Amino acid sequence: MSACPYPIRIIGLDLDGTVFNDQKEITPRTLAAIEAAAAKGIVVLPATGRPASGVPKEFLAIPGVDYALTSNGATITRLSDGEPVVFMPFDTPTALGLYDLLDPIDCICNVFIDGQSYTPERNAHLLEEFAPANIRAYIKDTRRKVKDLRQYILDHEGRVEKVVAMFQDLEQRRRTWELIAEKFPQVEITSSFENNIELNAHGVHKGAALLALAKELGCGAENIMACGDNSNDLAMLQSVGLSVAMGNAEESIKETAKFITDDNNHDGVAKAIEQFVL
Repeated sequence: MSACPYPIRIIGLDLDGTVFNDQKEITPRTLAAIEAAAAKGIVVLPATGRPASGVPKEFLAIPGVDYALTSNGATITRLSDGEPVVFMPFDTPTALGLYDLLDPIDCICNVFIDGQSYTPERNAHLLEEFAPANIRAYIKDTRRKVKDLRQYILDHEGRVEKVVAMFQDLEQRRRTWELIAEKFPQVEITSSFENNIELNAHGVHKGAALLALAKELGCGAENIMACGDNSNDLAMLQSVGLSVAMGNAEESIKETAKFITDDNNHDGVAKAIEQFVL
């Protein structure tokens, strides 16, 4: 890796598979690198598909971390006052249409509203069965149960940030992905692990949110560095000036990124920050 030609003012970091190792820990070296970048006045923020309630406190507690990008970019929140500086939700008819498509299918549907994740009460007991082992505890701890999720969407008009579906049958997942793409061609479709589908409003992704934040802060794409590993990071890496793929990233991510760092179990994020920022 060579030196960055533009000054980095914003660093967007995916969490799972990027900042966090496979034990869901931030290693001391990675923590020190993030703290050092923030101490230089660089805006370092989590850029995650999780809802705001699911962002690990150990990242939010890092001195100098002032923003959090959540729900794949539907929201960027200023942590000092909890106010959104970027908010790009679904329109209610599209959110309802997606829910109605997913509800009869053999999957677990979750809807992110106002920083929380909601799931139908009747399916809540299946969450642990559908969730991958390495994030099972996170899924269980962050999903709120509602009796009628469709009505809950209606009651929170214009507040749906993201819709997620988890599958046990990967062939069912493939067919559902194709059906959504056919019925809702305007919707952004990604995933963050093998058996899920993540849905955002048209044009909403981590990259769009980072660019909106950069505009708010008076800088451009060339001043943004981003690190990621999965398909919901693809648009982010395509949008920023300095894109870094983790060593454990999907091949499509590695092919897109300008640089490839080490994997998430060997301080890949720390090495990228040390090289380009510190």
